[in-house]
Amino acid sequence: MKPLFLALAAAPAALALPFTLPAVAQQGQSDLSRVSAYIRAVTTMTADFSQTDRNGQTLTGKLTLKQSGKIRFQYQKGVPLLIVGDGKALTMIDYEVRQVQRWPIGNSPLGALIDPTKDLSRFGKVVPSGDPSILSVQARDPKRPEFGTITMIFRRDAASPAGLQLYGWVALDSQNNRTAVRLTNQAYGVPVPDSTFRWTDPRPRGRASG
Repeated sequence: MKPLFLALAAAPAALALPFTLPAVAQQGQSDLSRVSAYIRAVTTMTADFSQTDRNGQTLTGKLTLKQSGKIRFQYQKGVPLLIVGDGKALTMIDYEVRQVQRWPIGNSPLGALIDPTKDLSRFGKVVPSGDPSILSVQARDPKRPEFGTITMIFRRDAASPAGLQLYGWVALDSQNNRTAVRLTNQAYGVPVPDSTFRWTDPRPRGRASG
């Protein structure tokens, strides 16, 4: 299964629909602002996740997020993978083969979700969902298509930050690797120590990194 930050997002057919009505465009800008407000408002979050790739394989685990840019995907027992973001880069550690791969957060589709400094109005658009309780936003840098695409899916929820509850996302990387992630049991504002985003280097003569 490909890393979360390398793959994720079935582009619905609605993505091709142009925003032709001024009222729709205005609502879209308002919703983009709401999503940006959500990303800035979420200082910490934990959730259970299920990750499904384009082959239908599903893995589960625990997601922990802390702004700015820190994220951890702890997979279910028996899966020797770990993905950690330390605020600057995303690292995938495969303990089975003792391999470590690292990417700048800005080069990943997940950057749109975990980097509160990004301006969604410049590279995001609202995707019509057909359900007024659902808000979908597609983020893609047209100048850097190699960074991939992410479609974030929110439920409107007055009790959640900025009135939105992150339901999950779908991402697609430049190699067309696709992964969908669904979240449950979201909890906001919980204590998360920085040590959560440290990891043990499995490579020979490796060292702990964090």
